[in-house]
Amino acid sequence: MTTFVDRVELHVAAGNGGHGCASVHREKFKPLGGPDGGNGGEGGSVILTVDSQVTTLLEYHHSPKRKATNGKPGAGGNRTGADGEDLVLLVPDGTVVLDRKGNVLADLVGHGTSFVAAQGGRGGLGNAALASARRKAPGFALLGEPGEARDIVMELKSVADVALVGYPSAGKSSLISVLSAAKPKIADYPFTTLIPNLGVVTAGDTVYTIADVPGLIPGASQGRGLGLEFLRHVERCSVLVHVLDCATLEPGRDPLSDLETIEAELAEYGGLDDRPRLVALNKVDVPDGQDIADLTRASLEERGYRVFEVSAASRKGLRELSFALAGIVAEARAAKPVEESTRIVLRPTAVDDAGFTIEEEDGAYRIRGVKPERWVRQTDFSNDEAVGYLADRLARLGVEERLWKVGAHEGDTVIIGPDENAVVFDWEPTMAAGAEMLGRRGEDHRFENPRPAVDRRREKQKGRDAAEAEFLAFEALSSGRQAEVEGDDEDY
Repeated sequence: MTTFVDRVELHVAAGNGGHGCASVHREKFKPLGGPDGGNGGEGGSVILTVDSQVTTLLEYHHSPKRKATNGKPGAGGNRTGADGEDLVLLVPDGTVVLDRKGNVLADLVGHGTSFVAAQGGRGGLGNAALASARRKAPGFALLGEPGEARDIVMELKSVADVALVGYPSAGKSSLISVLSAAKPKIADYPFTTLIPNLGVVTAGDTVYTIADVPGLIPGASQGRGLGLEFLRHVERCSVLVHVLDCATLEPGRDPLSDLETIEAELAEYGGLDDRPRLVALNKVDVPDGQDIADLTRASLEERGYRVFEVSAASRKGLRELSFALAGIVAEARAAKPVEESTRIVLRPTAVDDAGFTIEEEDGAYRIRGVKPERWVRQTDFSNDEAVGYLADRLARLGVEERLWKVGAHEGDTVIIGPDENAVVFDWEPTMAAGAEMLGRRGEDHRFENPRPAVDRRREKQKGRDAAEAEFLAFEALSSGRQAEVEGDDEDY
């Protein structure tokens, strides 16, 4: 059985961030020494890295679920939790990473190239980091964010300069074995080659890699045989070589019909029309092989192909073919643009970007945005003060003002976050925000008395008006008594 795997589905999950700690410093003669809760550690990420020593995705075929470690929670004494360890997965050169819908996420070419497949969760802030001039001793901390989890598909596309294509048993593996030091399996029956074979060829000053594509037959582009499974391995090549069998005994086959069949399959697969083609008329050393090569050479040259008569057994024509391929590969390399050093692309936020959007869905208002959704994930909803802190952050971001503009009313349903992990609440548009609403640590008066803040302001104003009226009455009464006393003095 073959142990070559060039396509796997993998479930990757990053580590969760550690929770922040809510702690108050205590020591002798300092019963309330201030908040000293530390931050949680960062969750580990899942990173794909190219290693030139890895040639197959077999490891991930047997173990398709991978998870990084979580960050540790913070502790008192301003101690930050330990970060989770990143999980580095080694993949072959030429690995393409896609999502479940087929969208390309990364194309990993070159030793050391890496891609973060799942980002680790942020650690939550401790109450020491949340303290401010108005909130001197927070009775809460932020929760760590969950790590990213996703399903990805990894496909291996061989990084070769030359691809040999042709019918099964056309002699592709034999050519690679004599052109390079590769030792593929060779036999006289179809589909001997079950995996793409790679070899390194040196021709003059040019060194290039050569690969064969197993099992191309009519209907390969639709999944017949092994062709569709391995056609992706020719996508990166610089030149295609048609290996045509001049000694086949199968009825209805000849070099010209074989060429037309393979070209039709390549055209059906797509993306290879711009690659230069050479033709290698193979097995000219066997009886009648040379005669068939002589009959077909002129027709092939009329179609614009460069034709080489070769034999893996006698090594005829291999030197000429090797140097011809080296010339084409050198030209292709020279035509490629010079790779520049890594560039940092800055994408500033638009001036009118509020950082969130609000959409009406079935009578409810859904809020989407990186900040609101992250703040919801970080909130401990069992702590009133933490919920009040979330309300303050949303108000400062402008969520309440935007809700007014889109037509929301008091009591309407507001949803924050995606469907699978959303927070739903009834909107109280007049609720005040600010640290002045705090009571004892962990409490918020807004959740003890849910009356709208405008009613509380009116009551306070009524109290001030009553106090002012009472003061004025007292002042008037005092003035009257003073006048009576002065009148008595005059009488005396």
